[in-house]
Amino acid sequence: MAPTKKEGKKGTKTRSALQDVVTREYTVVLSRFTQGKKYKKKSPMAMRGIMTFATQVMGTKDVRVDPKLNEAVWSRGIKNPPRRIRVRFERKRNDDEDAKEKLYTYATHVVVPNFKGLEHIVVDAE
Repeated sequence: MAPTKKEGKKGTKTRSALQDVVTREYTVVLSRFTQGKKYKKKSPMAMRGIMTFATQVMGTKDVRVDPKLNEAVWSRGIKNPPRRIRVRFERKRNDDEDAKEKLYTYATHVVVPNFKGLEHIVVDAE
């Protein structure tokens, strides 16, 4: 038999990405990005790890990092970044008319006393 084309379900609607302006909090485990790396590359790899995590989770290629988050990762130097960090990702609309992406992700640091029992949460709009 010849292969047939698979047809999708009738009546399904695709969601617009522009309506998906959302804020979420995640605990990013930085040790999985820095394990086995040279000690002079650990903090830069942790920053790249946060950006790749944001790309996967939020679905935008344009990721912008808050300076406070950058300071939190680099607070213990280049050799010894924190193993975990709590990050708030905000998916926002891009106001530039000639931008490649319609949405971008803004990553900020959330200070927590410990990471026990924390799960990712969707933060309500303020």
